[in-house]
Amino acid sequence: RQQITSLQHIHQKDLQNIKSVLQTFRCENCKTKTNDVDENNAATTSTSSTLDGISQNDEINPTSAKDISFKPIGVIHTVFTEKRAVPRQSNLATKLLSRIELYPETFTNPDHSLIGLEKFSHIWLIYNFHKNSAHSKAKVAPPRLTGEKVGVFSTRSPHRPCPIGLSLVQIDKIENSKIYFYGTDMVDGTPVLDIKPYIPHYDVPKRIDDIEFYPTREAPDGEETIEENLGASTSSSTAASAAATNGSSNVKVPNWVLNNSRLKVVFNDNAIQQTRELGIDKNSIAEILKTDPRSVYLRTKYGSQIYTFQLGENTVTCKFDDNNSTVNVLQVRKVINLQDITVE
Repeated sequence: RQQITSLQHIHQKDLQNIKSVLQTFRCENCKTKTNDVDENNAATTSTSSTLDGISQNDEINPTSAKDISFKPIGVIHTVFTEKRAVPRQSNLATKLLSRIELYPETFTNPDHSLIGLEKFSHIWLIYNFHKNSAHSKAKVAPPRLTGEKVGVFSTRSPHRPCPIGLSLVQIDKIENSKIYFYGTDMVDGTPVLDIKPYIPHYDVPKRIDDIEFYPTREAPDGEETIEENLGASTSSSTAASAAATNGSSNVKVPNWVLNNSRLKVVFNDNAIQQTRELGIDKNSIAEILKTDPRSVYLRTKYGSQIYTFQLGENTVTCKFDDNNSTVNVLQVRKVINLQDITVE
């Protein structure tokens, strides 16, 4: 049965390839005429194409699209109303609960698209850095390198030619067309492009010696058996990480990425009292600050200045002590809306 399924998939791909060849096939005389027509029309027609329209050149070669546009499938709501102090990675804010809301126009029944996702513990979120414009510079300066520049594709900088983000988050619960998750590293209002389940069996790299080869073709995406999916979903990502540490993976990263330095976060009595009154878990604030959310510019130019950031409806005020690798939380207060102030 598996072999037949694989052959059917191969057959469909072969048919698509044949259709593509037939659509682009031209005899020598036709090619000459087509080239003449294309040259005459080149000055008056645009060669760019989007999902909403295809140019004349793209009719000859359907895969020559230069511009691609997508419609978001939903939106992410977080406690970060601005980019300031947003964690750089999703595993740095494991106590901050956020949610995804699917747009009703994406599907007739958006909640149906989430059936079965509750069997997984983690998901990949693919989203758009909607507050960043396309970044054309080939080099960027990661915060951990304190000003030294490397190629943008060797970093996870949000400033990229195609501003697309990827985060691994943990599912808390699913209600109708909403997904609640832990692992917030995006700003409020972020458009979601896609959601995929995290499967350690496929997502954790292995040594080439550990990979099992089969005489028949592996089932294409979406054709895995129920047993495979359930088995993969129950695998522990912690166990997979431990296996990688024990030498079952040949993954390597630069030393500056492994620099796991942390700051000591200290709350004064006033800040502790305010977090209690506001019902805020101070550990969620500590998670953000211990990895130093400041940019390289702020760290080098204004290292000892007061630093503030907004966390939901509250503002956190702190001060960094770079000499002692410490950050002191001075105040946590509710944001004051000037429109709510009445003058007597």
